[in-house]
This record gives sequence, structure tokens and C-alpha cells, in this order.
Amino acid sequence: MHNGWLKTEYLPPDSRQKTKHTFYICQKKLELYFILVEPAVPGNVGSVARALKNMGFENLRLVNPCSHLAPEALMMAHGAHDILQNASVFHHFSEAVSDLDFLIGTTAKKRRVKYNYHPPEALPEILLSKKSLLQKVGIVFGREEHGLHNEELEKCDILTSIPMAVTYPSLNLAQSVMIYAWELALLHTVGSRKQSNAHASGAVMKILKERVHLLLTEVGIGPDSILYPRIMERLMLLSEEDVHLVLSFLKAYFASK
Repeated sequence: MHNGWLKTEYLPPDSRQKTKHTFYICQKKLELYFILVEPAVPGNVGSVARALKNMGFENLRLVNPCSHLAPEALMMAHGAHDILQNASVFHHFSEAVSDLDFLIGTTAKKRRVKYNYHPPEALPEILLSKKSLLQKVGIVFGREEHGLHNEELEKCDILTSIPMAVTYPSLNLAQSVMIYAWELALLHTVGSRKQSNAHASGAVMKILKERVHLLLTEVGIGPDSILYPRIMERLMLLSEEDVHLVLSFLKAYFASK
């Protein structure tokens, strides 16, 4: 064990070679990061901090924000000043999400960026189905006026939307965060997740995307095709067992070439 990582050697059961592969398994619980992109109102940021504190979350990231330590923000963050003071601030969206294994984008309106839009209550099951494959997950909230840009939504692995009864849905930023934090608080009750095998690290999902990208590109399905984003989107809904199954197939495919 070193810095929370367990060194493990693994020999695939169907492998004809006797070479063991070394993997490092993270023993830590899933970390969930709430990311606000260019929030413009200090009071909203403060209210978000209070919502996170009430639901047991502490990781807040801000992209090019307003003054998140302004008196208005501190007033609205009653009892949650530590969330504001410890928030990580980034200049660009890409910097704020570069170290995450899985990214969830929120949107009030369904756009053509993705095909599937998951309600908040579906997110815990999606994340738990990955079991030990994920270590750092981010959920992104857009600007108060017009949300996330399409380019930012495209970088998300899945999208989620809160169903509402009005034609033109509109929720305050802090209200939206509170709804998602309430649903995702279920993850606190799961406890420590079992490490099912030696592939169990947050890097697995990134490896999966990279290898599927290589395969699709090889058969002529590039990022600009209509089929490519659809395949990558559905890929992110696979359970841990299915992820390993696909990785085994990809390993055999590329080894045969």
C-alpha cells in the first residue's frame, strides 16, 4: 500500500502468456466534484456551497467565477464558508475537468449534442454500476443565463436534465445543485466499494474511450460522423462487468493485427 494505492499483479484467466501485469488499485471512496462554469452572482455561489454542505459534499470547483468570497456569497453560505474558501478556481473549463474519470453535464433544455438525457434520480445507479472503475466524478452546472455551451456539453460523458412541468423550464442555480446533491447523497450510504479485480482504477474509463476511439477511427467512423458520438455516449452507460468484456475484446482485436 502506498498513498492509498494497492499494488496488484494480475494474470488474465484466458491469457496464453504467463506474464503477470501490474496494476494499482485505489482504495479510496468515490470523489464527487460539483463544478460551476462562470457563475455571475456571488449569492448563487454561496447558496450552492450551503446546499453542498447540507448534503454532505465538500468538493466545489469554479471556472472563471465572480467574486466567490464576496460578502453576499459568504452571507448566503451560512455554515458553509469552508466550502467557499476551499473551492478550486480555474480559468478554463478544460482545466477544471482534466483529472476526472467521468463527467456529467446538466442542462435545462434538451439539445442535439446527446441522444439520452437522464433524470437526477438515475445518476446514482449509473455511477454505482461502474463499481470500482471510477474514482473522481464531476457534475457540471452552466451559466445562470444560458447554461453550458454545446462544446462543453460535448465533452461530458452523459447529460442530465431535471423534468419540469413548464414549457420553458428555469431553476435557480442553487436549486438545481440542491436537487442533484439530494439524489447523489445516496452514494454516501453505499460505504466502501469492493475492488472486484486488478483493473479497478479510475483510468479504466479513459482507456476504454481511447481504445474504442482507435477502433472506430480504423473502421472509418470518425469523430465527425453521426454514429461516433452515439456510440461513445452509450459506452458510458456500461456496467463494470461490461466494460471489462469490451476491453477484453479490444485487447484480442488489436493483438491479432
